Amino acid sequence: MSEPPPSPSPFPLGFAERAPSLSQWEREGGAQRRKGEGQPHKRRALPVNVAMWLLGLFAVAPLLWMVSVSLMQPGEAAHFPPPLVPHHPTIQNYVTLFTTTDMARFFLNSLILATLATVISTTFNVMAGYAFAKLEFRGREALFRWLLAALVIPAQVAMIPLFLICKELGLVNSYAGVLAPSIATVFGIFLVRQYALAIPDELIEAARIDGAGEWRIFAAIVLPSLTPILVTLATFAFLASWSDFLWPLIILNDTDMQTLPVALANLSREHVQDFELMMAGAVVTLAPVLLLFLALQRYYLGGLLAGSVKG
Repeated sequence: MSEPPPSPSPFPLGFAERAPSLSQWEREGGAQRRKGEGQPHKRRALPVNVAMWLLGLFAVAPLLWMVSVSLMQPGEAAHFPPPLVPHHPTIQNYVTLFTTTDMARFFLNSLILATLATVISTTFNVMAGYAFAKLEFRGREALFRWLLAALVIPAQVAMIPLFLICKELGLVNSYAGVLAPSIATVFGIFLVRQYALAIPDELIEAARIDGAGEWRIFAAIVLPSLTPILVTLATFAFLASWSDFLWPLIILNDTDMQTLPVALANLSREHVQDFELMMAGAVVTLAPVLLLFLALQRYYLGGLLAGSVKG
């Protein structure tokens, strides 16, 4: 006896293949719930983002106005109220700056000094920081505590003794005297030490067992591990040397040996009413360090954050 034919399905042909499974419904429902849960967080974050944008604009506005004034016609910035943008932009202020003053010489002086200070400071700070972190010697901890205590002493307090020492050594009115404070810094030593503490002792001991000397270990193991903090330290050193005003003003007497910040201060006294020319000089002084920071920002912040959680 033949079986009765199956009853026709109330659903259209292929519905089972097209209908979503239970797991699909669950995933879609979970995604919708997560989306709904994320909406309050986005709404709460909106005021914070707006506040951050406003603070950022407030911080950048003086820099933008400085660039704007440097492109104005002579005397245009003296109007009241002062214009925000130049009516007829021009680079004549920059041309006048480099043709009527020795700004190119001062720029070169600052560039050479900042580069040398960066190399010297980074070299000595890295070696000293590694020694305090990984090398055993008598009085290491006590000496490091004394160095940390020196961090609370303002740099201006040490300028008179340092000037007297440079005078006895014949370093006054010389670039060697300008570079003297940059040989090593307590902050740089501390920064490298905290980062170097994260290097495994077993790795260094294994290299010693294999016959590697201390200089080989330092060059082949330590330096590659300290690359992020090296970039951070070099950025610090370059920015500090480039923007240093007081010490070059004290130690240098020859006008031709002046650095860019000192030359900019002299320019402001000679052209006190020429705002456009002074702003052009400020842009020339600020642009290199700003570009350097933007170019190395990722490494700079990475080194600081890594050093803050290691050790």
